[in-house]
Amino acid sequence: MQLFLHRVDLRLRHTFTIAHDSRDIQPSLIVELRDGAYSGYGEATATRYYGITIDGMVAALEAMRNRIETDRLADPEQFWADMQPELATNPFALCALDQAAWDLWGKRAGQPLHQLWHLDPARGPLTNYTIGLDTPAQMVRKMKERPWPLYKIKLGRPETDLETVRLLRSYTNARFRVDANCGWTVQDAIEKSRGLADLDVEFIEQPLPASDWEGARRLYEQSVLPIIADESCIVEEDVDRCAGYFHGVNIKLTKCGGLTPARRMITRARQLGLRVMVGCMTESSVGISAIAQLLPLLDYADLDGSMLIADDPAAGVTFDYGRVVYASANGTGATLRPDVTNRE
Repeated sequence: MQLFLHRVDLRLRHTFTIAHDSRDIQPSLIVELRDGAYSGYGEATATRYYGITIDGMVAALEAMRNRIETDRLADPEQFWADMQPELATNPFALCALDQAAWDLWGKRAGQPLHQLWHLDPARGPLTNYTIGLDTPAQMVRKMKERPWPLYKIKLGRPETDLETVRLLRSYTNARFRVDANCGWTVQDAIEKSRGLADLDVEFIEQPLPASDWEGARRLYEQSVLPIIADESCIVEEDVDRCAGYFHGVNIKLTKCGGLTPARRMITRARQLGLRVMVGCMTESSVGISAIAQLLPLLDYADLDGSMLIADDPAAGVTFDYGRVVYASANGTGATLRPDVTNRE
């Protein structure tokens, strides 16, 4: 098994702004595990908010090259367990490696990954399309560019957020969910939950700073709308902590370390009665195709990353008005453009 690391810069269709970041280019690392006729692909994007760089991911994986390339990959879960101790401080790199391992395993087996997991893709929820934080007029324009049945609206300006959602609602009957990215106070969130419920918003994602557990408890008890944890639910241990503080969790594969721990987090969340969402970090079709394998296990999905970029270096799952359409290829269904692989 050979390890190849592909650096790519994903050009975004629009400047993407959330409460703590704004960007036009999304650097990403695509990991390839090549075994004879088969190549498995995985991906993780860089993020300043979590201190993750492409150089850091490359260095972490290069340090393990010999161990990776000499592994026979008989079982992706065991492969993850073997690699995790040395990659524990870089879960994004671990995620990309884990996705590539599952993709390669599925391709060797000659089946799509969700079939090997005995999941029915017809049971999966629709994915939202994200409207990044911007001027209200620009947010309306972005929404009109992509008619969609379900939008996630990025907020984080407490003084105008409710008015922004009200304006967007005047242009569409689509379902809304909102993400404040830690930008509100407890009182903001309690009050806004009432107004947002009147605007047919289905839930609020991470309105408070991740460290504010006392505030999260108050909000959980007093919010009119369900509250979904994002920054408060990073790794497996966080799922238990979120019970009684949130109504659900948004699992990000890059943050927890890949498909392997994400599946365990979903199982545990179900045991605790939490709703389950899986989100993305503006990945290309490589990362999105991996995440999509989990779709039948979810209540909510945020898989629009590849739709937000203008120059996808890969192919995989596609979308039909919110519905995820699986690729015909095995594994995760991801394939990489030849001009990307030919750089090596």
